[in-house]
Amino acid sequence: MRYLFILLVGFLIVFVVTPYMEKIAFKINFVDLPTKRKKHERPMPLLGGVGIFIGFLLGCFIFIRPFDKKFFSILVSAMLVLLIGLVDDWYKTKGKEFGILPRLAVQIIAATIVYKAGVVFQGYNNPFTHSYIVLPEFLQFSLSIIWIVGVTTVINWCDGMDGLAGSLSAISATTLFIVALVKGQPASAEMSILLVGVTIGFLRYNKPPAQIFMGDSGANFLGFMLGIIALDGAFKQTTIISILIPILALGVPIFDNIFVIIKRFLNGKPIYKADRSQIHYRLASKGMNEIQVVSFICLISMCLCLLSIILLLLKL
Repeated sequence: MRYLFILLVGFLIVFVVTPYMEKIAFKINFVDLPTKRKKHERPMPLLGGVGIFIGFLLGCFIFIRPFDKKFFSILVSAMLVLLIGLVDDWYKTKGKEFGILPRLAVQIIAATIVYKAGVVFQGYNNPFTHSYIVLPEFLQFSLSIIWIVGVTTVINWCDGMDGLAGSLSAISATTLFIVALVKGQPASAEMSILLVGVTIGFLRYNKPPAQIFMGDSGANFLGFMLGIIALDGAFKQTTIISILIPILALGVPIFDNIFVIIKRFLNGKPIYKADRSQIHYRLASKGMNEIQVVSFICLISMCLCLLSIILLLLKL
């Protein structure tokens, strides 16, 4: 019942706050303008991510304990990611592109803050000796930062259709919640279910046709938190095979964007140069409408998440 209450509170906060974010966005002209790559027909408010963050922040202060170094490090770093996303969104309201290097630098700094607070991929269980192998510190740091920044990026890149990034985030967070329950990790379970609640609350206004966008601020925040929850929960005390569990839980954005990166590299294009090569654009080009595309991708995600839970229950 506690987890259900956390979910409902997170949902209700964002459900109530988001319409105000929409009004504020229009009032200050913080809107995403239609372009050749973006097919929305009218300017769209870009402050949905702020509403998601407010819901998550309030939910954390109400439910998450203890208020220790790790807790505040996560919130501070998440705020940094949100703020640099807002700067990126502000550039979009002016029809400009924000540079990748400042964005990436802030995300790495934020991930490093979390790493220093103890959210780290330390090692894995040897399947032959059943002993825990601790990785060298430089590998712990590198893998942890790459994972957090990588998940942040792939969730942002999949935010190309109404309801898609939010739906994939909710599915992944639900899976991480189940993983945390099975592993007996209440802190990760609480953060996961809170993330599910705030995301579903936002989806009420972001489902096709959307009333508001989460923007890069919201997508980066969701990806950042999913990366942290997986690293601090699903990756803990894992065998080599069960490392696949969090990767499968985030499988659709991870695998699709690996494909996109390889394709851009082979075509001689900058890896971070936005185009229409993601799976949702490819499916739309085949004649599927927006609802069909989002539903199909979410179905694939749920299948991968189910596979990850099966791996967990098999205790591989």
